[in-house]
Amino acid sequence: MSTQNDAAVLHALFNPNAPFGDISERNEENLQEEANQDCKFPADLLEEARNLELLGVQSAESGDPNTAVERFSKAIELLPDRASAYNNRAQALRLQGDITGALEDLNRALELSGGKGVAGRQALVQRGLILRLKGNEEAAKNDFLLAANQGSEFAKQQLVVLNPYAALCNRMLRDMIQKLCVPDP
Repeated sequence: MSTQNDAAVLHALFNPNAPFGDISERNEENLQEEANQDCKFPADLLEEARNLELLGVQSAESGDPNTAVERFSKAIELLPDRASAYNNRAQALRLQGDITGALEDLNRALELSGGKGVAGRQALVQRGLILRLKGNEEAAKNDFLLAANQGSEFAKQQLVVLNPYAALCNRMLRDMIQKLCVPDP
């Protein structure tokens, strides 16, 4: 398992448009949920997989997504039914430009996690971002909604951005403020 600082740095790397610090999802309740999901794995393999993930995070932080993918893949080989490494590898694959591979890993992470817990929420947000970039806003909204319902602040912000009424209100508010600042002659 990565430290709070590792998670924040990795989050900032993979989500440059997200507000820094939107890692509040790693609260005590979510950490307990993650621990409950991990308790089904042998302790020695779990520790080794977590260490590999930590090394993968460090590789990604240092700008080496190839090594990150290798380390996440080794963690997956150790525990193929654990969602976390798939989610992390998906992010590294996305950095490499392998969108298809990233989506496959995100779908697998969602399948394993049931879309719940930290890994499930993160996979929903990551898949939502990819779907949005691919122009599939309806599917992206669905993923963001599922993640937002589990407490993801970033997903909530994305839902606002994707709401055409919110965009219209923002534009009207901007125009009104601009007219107040520069009145018509």
